[in-house]
Amino acid sequence: MSDLIDELEEWLARNWDPDLTVAEWWERLGMSGWAAPSLPTNAYGKGLGRTDALAVSDAIAEHGALGAPAGLGMLLAAPTIATYGTPEQIEQFIRPIVTGQRAWCQLFSEPGAGSDLAGLGCRAVRDGDEWMINGQKVWTSGGHYADMGMLIARTNPEVPKHQGITWFAFDMHQGAAVDVRPLREMTGRALFNEVFLSDARVSDAWVIGGTNNGWAVANTTLMFERQGLSAGGQAHTTLASPGTVVGDLPKRAGDFIRDRSPSGGGAGAMVAGSEKLFVELARANGAITSPAVRQKLMKLHTLTEIGRFTNLRVKAERARGRELPGAGNLGKLSMSDVVRTGRDLGLAILGPLGTLHGYTSESRTALDAATGTPVSAYVTEMALFAQAPPIYGGTDQVQKNIIGERVLGLPKEPNNDRITAWSDLPKNT
Repeated sequence: MSDLIDELEEWLARNWDPDLTVAEWWERLGMSGWAAPSLPTNAYGKGLGRTDALAVSDAIAEHGALGAPAGLGMLLAAPTIATYGTPEQIEQFIRPIVTGQRAWCQLFSEPGAGSDLAGLGCRAVRDGDEWMINGQKVWTSGGHYADMGMLIARTNPEVPKHQGITWFAFDMHQGAAVDVRPLREMTGRALFNEVFLSDARVSDAWVIGGTNNGWAVANTTLMFERQGLSAGGQAHTTLASPGTVVGDLPKRAGDFIRDRSPSGGGAGAMVAGSEKLFVELARANGAITSPAVRQKLMKLHTLTEIGRFTNLRVKAERARGRELPGAGNLGKLSMSDVVRTGRDLGLAILGPLGTLHGYTSESRTALDAATGTPVSAYVTEMALFAQAPPIYGGTDQVQKNIIGERVLGLPKEPNNDRITAWSDLPKNT
């Protein structure tokens, strides 16, 4: 590993220049393989394991260089397409991801198909060399600034629900055919969206993994999602956003390296990365003397370390050519514990101040001035957001079902959805 980091340091010394534009720097980083080192070597990566890839991210941050493009393109789309895509699709879709040229969103969940994702009803109908898409998606993170989407749609309603789904690379820039509507959350922000697709179009050449094989492809995407959301893995990111919508690509790269906070490992990493903040805040207001607060600090540290050691165990198993069954699901459950512990800890430290929250930038500024505790807004936002991670990316209950059935071999709940055509199944309303 030390040889790898030495190689990276030498490359950074030759190539990093803060006066490059974000687009120019990400082009260098992406083409070198250092932007997405966990991708295969034939997909603009270096074939590294997750732990080594995180070490690369740390080394880039420590050097003071702008980190790789973040977002769902890098986390989910690129590894999925690297697994199932043709060489032409890898070139067409992964290169713009690792160079930050395109931002992606995930068009999976629907109002009647969340935990029962295979019950989705968004339809794709073949029309010559294209597919016509109609339906609604919801909880679409980053849909308002995405150039592309990972779309799963029903292409054959006359077979059992898991068999008639197709995974598409989908162009989000289709005018009125793609209507993105932000959903305001109780944090005051709108990270999620609902998306209405009305006679939207996608080329048949943009089918990933084969027509009607989308459930297998989607499960691979979900596997990468659970790994990315797991506790114990923290990747560095920056304030620069990929894609054409936000407008960061032509800006100076050096202006985006001031944020070194760990956040790329999901919400669990966001809270775990705040351990130092919690300790400093508790010392400043005297809460550090509370045995209950000290116990919660230790619990948070312990959960984070367990997650880190689990990742190391996964790496060791893969080095032996084996997989740790259910590791991604266990990591997702662990992350839920981490965010809940961070929520309780942060509010315990703040005390009554934790009942106040600024829901707009103006109200946050006013609250900071009134309380003299600027970090309180960060803590209360984490506490409000903590209810989401145990739901998104597959609920905790879904993760437990998967572990029970696929890892422990427990029997499934009786149903006939594996043999009944989707069109004949009762629909969620």
